[in-house]
Amino acid sequence: MAAGDETAVRARIEGRVQNVWYRAWTVEQAKARGLRGWVRNCADGSVEALFVGPAATVEAMIDACRVGPPDARVTNIAREAAEDDGSQGFSQVSTV
Repeated sequence: MAAGDETAVRARIEGRVQNVWYRAWTVEQAKARGLRGWVRNCADGSVEALFVGPAATVEAMIDACRVGPPDARVTNIAREAAEDDGSQGFSQVSTV
């Protein structure tokens, strides 16, 4: 968890979330909400993201991720508390 009113959450989004503009959509949505962190594809076909910011804003972002961009079909979001990694802004990072 981050200090103050900020929280950090790592989310793994499962379903049809690769090759449907999900990462770019996540960057766009997270930046619009003023969140920090990153998003990346995972080798198992899921997408992983770290969201850092005010707790209510992080929750709203995770709720938005349940829908995603038009061609996505999210079946599950696994989430866990995380540490603020000091990200500046929000970006796509390399696939793991």
